[in-house]
Amino acid sequence: MKIERTKNATRNIMFNGMSQMMNMLVPFIMRSIILNFLGMEYLGLGGLFRSILSILNLAELGVGSAMVFSMYKPIAEDDTETICALMKLYRKFYRLIGLFILSVGMVLTPFLSKLINGEVTADVNLYVLYFMNLGSTVLSYWLFAYKNCLLSAHQRGDIASKVTMIVHFTEYLLKILVLILFRNYYVYLAIQILSQIANNVFVALRVNKLYPHYSPRGELPKEKVRSIATRVRDLFTSNFSYVISNSADTLVISSFLGIVVLAVYQNYFFIITSLKTMIEVIVGACIAGIGNSLVTESAEKNYKDFKKMTILFGWLMSVAGSMLLCMYQPFMHIWMGEENMLEFGYVICFVIYFYSIGMNKLTSMFKDAAGIWKIDKWRPLTAAFVNLALNLATVNWIGLYGVLLSTVISIVFIQIPWIFHNLFKVVFPHEHLWEYVRMFSGIVVIEIICCVVSWFACSFIHLGVWPTLIINAGISFVIPNIIFFAIFGRNSMFKESVAQIKRVVLRRK
Repeated sequence: MKIERTKNATRNIMFNGMSQMMNMLVPFIMRSIILNFLGMEYLGLGGLFRSILSILNLAELGVGSAMVFSMYKPIAEDDTETICALMKLYRKFYRLIGLFILSVGMVLTPFLSKLINGEVTADVNLYVLYFMNLGSTVLSYWLFAYKNCLLSAHQRGDIASKVTMIVHFTEYLLKILVLILFRNYYVYLAIQILSQIANNVFVALRVNKLYPHYSPRGELPKEKVRSIATRVRDLFTSNFSYVISNSADTLVISSFLGIVVLAVYQNYFFIITSLKTMIEVIVGACIAGIGNSLVTESAEKNYKDFKKMTILFGWLMSVAGSMLLCMYQPFMHIWMGEENMLEFGYVICFVIYFYSIGMNKLTSMFKDAAGIWKIDKWRPLTAAFVNLALNLATVNWIGLYGVLLSTVISIVFIQIPWIFHNLFKVVFPHEHLWEYVRMFSGIVVIEIICCVVSWFACSFIHLGVWPTLIINAGISFVIPNIIFFAIFGRNSMFKESVAQIKRVVLRRK
């Protein structure tokens, strides 16, 4: 079966984008309501629990990515029996993972208070809240989670997105009503648990209807199971790096600086997370198609696609980074108030961080599609330890600056150069490495120019907060687009990419 890559990617981006847009805007409203009706401490506690559970989610070990990768070939060959056997193995893995998370989560219970610098609000029981969050995570693995692999491997993530949109809309509506009418955080979390159950069940029902010929049955050859286990082991380091780069930052801030400081930091980080989620929509929509292309197309063709994606990502990140730099402070002033704002130096760090993770997502997308986790396993592991060590070494010295810069250093100086080497060692022709490095570096320079010019232009705007936000948005959107089109307007790959985007938007073949 040859997947319709462009059509499916377009469909996935559209529906995943709609889903993530809702999951971006509504939680923004939720944070505002929690701040006004419950207080900043609740925002900090919510972030702390998410970080602890993200660390426990390391038990997933990359099983999902390994299983989806293993399905690319049997789907292309219409090998139903192998796909069913993979589903059975996936179900077994996820049941064990849920049990492991539950067990380790219970063991960590006595240490919860050690992760908070200062007192917790007296209105709630820390341990009850933790158990409710833990239960929600465990159920996400036990209730038909393995069926999602079929949607991902067939590049039909749009189906899960449609279900998620409906379920989450209902969830958020109920949460808002509970917070406004009752101000009860326990009921708020109970709704979250019920939402997780409903989402898994409804997605499973849709998968059963769409792929009735697939069911968890049969056994894989021992060599195949060992191969998957090897991929899972290698993917662990990637997941470990991701957790250290995100959750460990949160734990360090909570332990050393307190949950109120954590809440202020996470208000800013929430914007980055929302934009990063949109990038992940693009990545998630394209990765199955890239995986299919890597199997069916030549290395030169895939390298050309990689360069086109790099230019498009550079364009996207240039616009997004410029708008972040110019809009962050006026937006935070309106949203959280001047008393809950960080100084502008942190904004610069957040923009650098955002650009770093965005371009790292680009390279990681091709790495995951190619399944080269074995040779890549030491890269994220090394970066994770460097990030954690720098966090602990600098948090008492320069505070939040240390936390942000530690992550940036680990990505820019370890992750990105290393993954370039791995991609051009296995996936793309090695002789093109330095050509690509020059191209990538040039795009980074263009991004810096876009940000500096946009910020300089916006520095002359001194009106009220709302007019400043609106005018800065227009300036920081227009300037990077002008610069990018002036530089790449005649580039053949850029013109091909723009033409393809136009065909997608206009629904032309």
